[in-house]
Amino acid sequence: MRILRKERVILDEARADLQQAWARTSHEMAKLRDNPACADQEFARNADAGDPGLRYALTFDVGDDIAAPFITLGIRPRVAVLREQGVNGQVEMAAAFDAAGFAPVDVHMSDILSGRVSLGDFTGLAACGGFSYGDVLGAGGGWAKSILFNPRARDEFAAFFGRADSFALGVCNGCQMMSQLHDLIPGAAAWPRFERNLSEQFEARFAQVEVLASPSIFFADMAGSTMPIVVSHGEGRVVFREAAHAAQAVATLRYVDHHGAPTEYYPLNPNGSAGGLTGFTTADGRFSILMPHPERVYRAAQLSWRPDGMAGAGPWLRMFRNARRTVG
Repeated sequence: MRILRKERVILDEARADLQQAWARTSHEMAKLRDNPACADQEFARNADAGDPGLRYALTFDVGDDIAAPFITLGIRPRVAVLREQGVNGQVEMAAAFDAAGFAPVDVHMSDILSGRVSLGDFTGLAACGGFSYGDVLGAGGGWAKSILFNPRARDEFAAFFGRADSFALGVCNGCQMMSQLHDLIPGAAAWPRFERNLSEQFEARFAQVEVLASPSIFFADMAGSTMPIVVSHGEGRVVFREAAHAAQAVATLRYVDHHGAPTEYYPLNPNGSAGGLTGFTTADGRFSILMPHPERVYRAAQLSWRPDGMAGAGPWLRMFRNARRTVG
């Protein structure tokens, strides 16, 4: 930064030096409040003049509405948009599935526990984000236990996951909950649990991720794409229950740096998960979980940064359109 007054230089400083001077007080406070190693990593990024910033590198055409041929049939498969006390992401989840040609239905856990609603009436299930039971039993723990220790609910979910024509998506708190239902979900035995972020703080950021090659119905034809996505969680760090599960789990998403390389560097990796992993699926791809929020950025207008010319559908809508194409 160079400032002149009356043809005389009155300030000539590197941007990185000025930014670090501006951020130093906050950095010192963060080292006392948060994980100091994470605070140091975030502060050091201010000096990285070679960081190209967020980017979109897509392997698919955002404008290609692959769900359109099925929507024109006038048939909208029903999706149970599942919520529990403390869940708050059901509205945007319903909107994303609706935009892709599904008929989302608001289903509260009390509907299932009482027998008023049966999952047998739905093709899909979406477990939404939020803070079920205030996370007092661990993120998603209370929600999962209300299923596992209630015979009616356990039977409902086991029957749903056991069908050949069903699919499910768990996002954020729904991801944490579904990861604890691994005994009920065929092919989910190696799914991890999600523990406290390495930063020791709740992380609400716009982070860069890469879509990995996987059988997930949600990520079909998206492998290799890198793009930003909303993250909003306090317990998103992947921890495998057994060492062997790290090689067995089928991953779908990982955090990458702004050059596209997988990262464990904070805050590019907001929770410290090894290898940057943040999404998983089953061997047949019908059941998927992820910590970031695609439903919050399925429209281009929802993206806090997007390249010029991106309007209408955002790239994350492709996930929901993929599911609609799979159902047929």
